[in-house]
Amino acid sequence: MEKSNPVPPDPPPAAPAGVTDEIIESEIQVHWTARLMRPVRRLYEWVLHWAETRYGGTALAAVAFSEALWFPIPADPLLVALCLGRPKRSFWYAINCTFWSTFGAMLALLAGSLIGEERVLAGMAWLDVHLEWLPSFLHVNLRQWTQLALDLIRQGGFWGIAAAALAAPIPYKVVGWAAGIAGVNWLTFLAATVIFRKFRYAVIAVLIYFYGNRAKTFIDKYFNWVCTGLVVVLVLVLVLVKYRQYVARLWGG
Repeated sequence: MEKSNPVPPDPPPAAPAGVTDEIIESEIQVHWTARLMRPVRRLYEWVLHWAETRYGGTALAAVAFSEALWFPIPADPLLVALCLGRPKRSFWYAINCTFWSTFGAMLALLAGSLIGEERVLAGMAWLDVHLEWLPSFLHVNLRQWTQLALDLIRQGGFWGIAAAALAAPIPYKVVGWAAGIAGVNWLTFLAATVIFRKFRYAVIAVLIYFYGNRAKTFIDKYFNWVCTGLVVVLVLVLVLVKYRQYVARLWGG
């Protein structure tokens, strides 16, 4: 009886071609916290080393999800490294990053809503009482400042969340928790997060897909500034639209 040859198993997925130690090191050098703080640098190195393995896409999903919830390292450096290693998969990496970042942000929103504004303000009031021993120039009214921040998030609504999703100096995890505490509508938060986080990651993917390593200098040096500029323009447009009657009076003398 003739024996049939067994079908060989599929080979394991290969590591992203083109991801080099130079790419990893340059991504670390971009972030000043990684340069100045050794523990943070080690954490950056640990995150970015996954780009050199076949589990890069899975690691990107894990980092995007956890960063939106609690993890201190942003997903952008790993996204850049993976896109540079496999430019043809740049759009897939951007979609992957957007989905898991949104999922993590929604959990942060849920956690913040479960805690509630009353508990947070009560906790800040307790800290105010127990930090009175600090020198006067260090002591701030935590309850008052927390209330102000929550009011600003509520008043900002969709466009406030959108600005934070696109280019926030504050980590987005903080925005997610604070929006939940402030009681921001979850549909509003979801829409702003999906649209503007996707825009941020998609721009990175498009630049690398078409320009490769030439895009990296722009992303490292100017991308956040460009995003911040777009947010400033967006805010100015919204202010002009809202107060156009007053602006018209001032312009007309």
